[in-house]
Amino acid sequence: MTDGTESMDGDESAVGEVEREPDPSDSLRTFGAVVQALREHAGHSRAEFAELVRYSKHTVESVELGRRMADEAFVERGEEATGNTGALRKSAKFLTRGDAGLAAWFRRWARLERVAVSLCTYECRLVPGLLQSEGYARAVFGNSIPPLSDEQLEAQVVARLERQKLLRERPNVPFSFIVEEHLFRRRLGGIEVTRGLLDHVLELSAPRNVTLQVMPLDAEFHACLDGPVRLLETPERRRLAYSEGQQNGRLISGAKEVSLLYQGYDTLRSQALNPHVSRGLLERMRGEL
Repeated sequence: MTDGTESMDGDESAVGEVEREPDPSDSLRTFGAVVQALREHAGHSRAEFAELVRYSKHTVESVELGRRMADEAFVERGEEATGNTGALRKSAKFLTRGDAGLAAWFRRWARLERVAVSLCTYECRLVPGLLQSEGYARAVFGNSIPPLSDEQLEAQVVARLERQKLLRERPNVPFSFIVEEHLFRRRLGGIEVTRGLLDHVLELSAPRNVTLQVMPLDAEFHACLDGPVRLLETPERRRLAYSEGQQNGRLISGAKEVSLLYQGYDTLRSQALNPHVSRGLLERMRGEL
C-alpha cells in the first residue's frame, strides 16, 4: 500500500491510521528532521508550508516526526518551497519504512504479537507465517501478482522469518495453531520445499508451549467456515482478533465480536485432530514424500 497524494480540498478523513508508520525507521526520522530544518530556514510555519506543498498541516507534522513516508509529490513540492537545494531529493533516496517486508495493514497486529500473552491462529489458505519454512515463504512470495523484485522478495522473506523468533524467544507464551490438512498436502514450491516445510513445522511445534492441530479433510463439522482468524490476549488481559482478506486486514476489538470468534476457535479445537494425532499425520506425510 502506498501513500496517496492529498489535496488541501480533499477528504482529510481518507488519511487512515494504516498509512502511518507504526515503527518509524531511523531514515524516516532523519528525513523528517531535514524537512523541518529546511522549512524553518525558509521561514515557513507548518501551516504555511502545508499550503505550499498542498498537503494538510497534519501530514507535514507526521512527515517531520517520522510517522509517515513522504511520497514523490511531497518531496518535489517541498524542494520548491525550500529553495531547490536538492537536499530533500537526495535524502529521500535513502528512506526506508519501519517493519520492512510487512504489509501496512498487518503491522499493528505484528506489534501486538510481540507482547501478547497468548496467540491462536486458524488458517485455511496458507500455512501460517509463524510456521513457514524459508523455502515455503519464498514460494509464497514468488507467486505474488504483480511479481516482486528480488529486493522486495528478500525483504518479505526476512520479515516473515524474523517473526518466528516469537516461538523461540517466548517459551512461556502459549501458541495454538489449527491448520487445514490440504495446506500440507499442496506441494507449493515442489516436493523439496514441502519436505522442508514439514520438517520445519514439526520442529517449531515440538516445544510444550506450541500446540498444532490439523483440521482433517474428512471432517464433517467445521466451526470456522467464515475463514482464517487470529486471536490474542494482551498483557492487560484484553482479547483482540484479526481477520485478513485480499489486500486488506482488520483488527477486531469489539468485545461481542471477539467473544464469538473465540467461541468458534474453541469449538474448532474440539473438531480438529488432537496435537499427538496431528503430529503423527505430518510425520507420515513427510515419510511419503
